[in-house]
Amino acid sequence: MGLYDFTFYDLIHRNAISFNDAEAWFEADDNRSVTFSRFKHMVDRLASGLQRSGIKKGDRIGVLGKNSLEYFLLYGAAAALGAIILPINWRLSAGEIIFNLNDCAPAALFVDTEFQELVNGIKDKLPSVKKYYTLKPGDGNFIDFDSLMNNRGDFEAEDVSNDDGFVIIHTAAVAGRPRGALLSHGNFLCAGLHLNYCFNLTSQDVHLNLLPLFHVGGFFMATNSFQAGALNVNMSKFDAQKAVELIQEKKVSLFFDFSPILASILEAHEQTGKDIKSVRAVMGLDTPETIEKYQKVTGGTFYSIYGQTETTGLVTLGRYNDRPGSAGKMVPLGEVRIVDDYGHSVRMGQVGEITMKGPLIFKGYWNLPEDTAYTFREGRHHTGDLGRFDEHGFLWFSGRKAEKELIKPGGENVYPAEVEKVILQHPSVEKAVVFGVPDPKWKEGIKAVCRLKAGETMEPQALIKFVGERMASYKKPQYVKFITDFPCLEDGSPDRAKIKELYGSS
Repeated sequence: MGLYDFTFYDLIHRNAISFNDAEAWFEADDNRSVTFSRFKHMVDRLASGLQRSGIKKGDRIGVLGKNSLEYFLLYGAAAALGAIILPINWRLSAGEIIFNLNDCAPAALFVDTEFQELVNGIKDKLPSVKKYYTLKPGDGNFIDFDSLMNNRGDFEAEDVSNDDGFVIIHTAAVAGRPRGALLSHGNFLCAGLHLNYCFNLTSQDVHLNLLPLFHVGGFFMATNSFQAGALNVNMSKFDAQKAVELIQEKKVSLFFDFSPILASILEAHEQTGKDIKSVRAVMGLDTPETIEKYQKVTGGTFYSIYGQTETTGLVTLGRYNDRPGSAGKMVPLGEVRIVDDYGHSVRMGQVGEITMKGPLIFKGYWNLPEDTAYTFREGRHHTGDLGRFDEHGFLWFSGRKAEKELIKPGGENVYPAEVEKVILQHPSVEKAVVFGVPDPKWKEGIKAVCRLKAGETMEPQALIKFVGERMASYKKPQYVKFITDFPCLEDGSPDRAKIKELYGSS
């Protein structure tokens, strides 16, 4: 570790002294409470156990499970050893899980009980995994988590830089395959400083950790709260009724929102009468109606955001009321430019591709040097998203480039090509186009417009079920339209623009 380095483990060490016996983590499922000093002690023991089991710097550690204290401890222990956490989205299908694991070849895999049957069925397809552990102590049939904790915490320190890889988060599938975005210690600590600055976080704040820790938003909200010495109140899975109880009991002051989370909390508040006025800051994406209702009910502030996994979740950020409908302004340590197809900056107010440089940019796609080089062309990170700056410096999101058309139902990323590939596996479907449409619950829904083969018939629900059995449930269409007059280009490929023009409503 160099003189100028500072890693997530350094933060854990600092907090153990600076905040000592203050509460760092509260586990809502079983009412466990851990102080900052106790957290470091547990991380040291876990790091020692992992090191003795053979984990070394650069090794990947897979995690398949719901949010828990043990999950966050693994991040800390990996940071101490210079290992890289590979969090797996538990909503994925077995085939998708196999791909993501093999893509990064973890040496060990930690698994919640509810997913151990699934993992037992795919072990023969995971050649890199040498050891399987339960994610919670005494829970399940794999090696007990506690077996790694039975020591004094005396591990051999590794030379870990703030620029070393810390987490690999798989993005939605481009051209049919997900890509693992490698993020560094410095990326997350920089994101934390931004949020602490923008929200004015202190050790008196309380974060409701309700987004999954496999999501960049879930992880950076947990780490930035930890960085400020604030309390993380953890939910293993979001439940609106439980959320309002925790908000009232623990005086929660902030959380991250993807529709319909905030609307569900407001509805539960109305049903139960629980006090949620402590929530002074909510950041994320939602409808104007929900945002304005939240601000009226609590007097708090909603922060609009634009970001992606590759930018550690942040590009622009700002108070919703400053410019409703915009995505805020550039974050302090992010230089954003709107460029044309040749990389030239466009005029203010003109739409172009959103590009960025700065310490929030990820290190690259795991084992995909050509994809990384293309994304980093002209010395900037190219997001594949379109936007414009107005005369006051606010960013307005304007959609996605054709090469990276993306749908975001409830904050998840879904590429149309990935869903189309599965739809076309159905023996009755001849052509298919998938795109995003407005949706009252998820803000953006998935619609499939298809042409069936001659003589074939099918109900929309049958196709939805077919897709849901082959990929993560959140990727299946909510809307299906079968048509006979299917617009095509001269080369016979679907005329996507025309189809979206004709059938672009839900």
